[in-house]
Amino acid sequence: MAKKIVKKRKIKLVSLLLVLLCLVGLFFGFYLIFNIKTTNLIVLNTNYLSDDYVLEKAGVIDYPKFFLTTNLKVSKELEKNVYIKKAKLSRRFPFTLVLNITENKPLYYDVTSEKYIFENGESVGDEEISHNFRVPRLLNYVPDNKYKKYLKGMGRIKEDVLSKISDIEYQPNDYDKDRFLLYMDDSNMVYLTLTKFKMINHYNDVLKQLDNHKGILYLDNGNHFQIKQ
Repeated sequence: MAKKIVKKRKIKLVSLLLVLLCLVGLFFGFYLIFNIKTTNLIVLNTNYLSDDYVLEKAGVIDYPKFFLTTNLKVSKELEKNVYIKKAKLSRRFPFTLVLNITENKPLYYDVTSEKYIFENGESVGDEEISHNFRVPRLLNYVPDNKYKKYLKGMGRIKEDVLSKISDIEYQPNDYDKDRFLLYMDDSNMVYLTLTKFKMINHYNDVLKQLDNHKGILYLDNGNHFQIKQ
């Protein structure tokens, strides 16, 4: 009986050591996995923001731990930034973090306030990043009761057309208090109203029909072109 008891104790001791070794192995395995650092960083869909600027604002420019960097934390930090409308972090293997960015679209420079205005109504002053913007200047004050519609209308203008507008002036007359005059880079002028702002998106198609003539395009009333003499 004594020999049998000693043998059982040895078996139990070996089993216990094996369990402890497995637990220690698992602990160090998880420790090593969760401490693996990111090896590559990718920024997608930016236009005027540099990759380094985005990575710095996201807090990942120093290649953080791959598995401990969360989408929620990074996206919240980025979306605090006036230049960023939406941000999403995803992972690719081997150990790559991908930042998908939706930039806040700049619409115009307000000469009165000396600020750049974005599509969500936020604004910034003259900064290094804003030097990358190719947007028109709003030359005068737009009344508060017109401003919301004006901002919405500007947000509907395609970027390739927006970049061709040099200046914008609120220019109401006796017949229409929603009237604006757009000065184009090519020396043409365009009259628009708040309800017809999106019609400027057809500007490139209209140009093909003008045979290089310069003048005034009336999109506020009648949709006709007056050639400059």
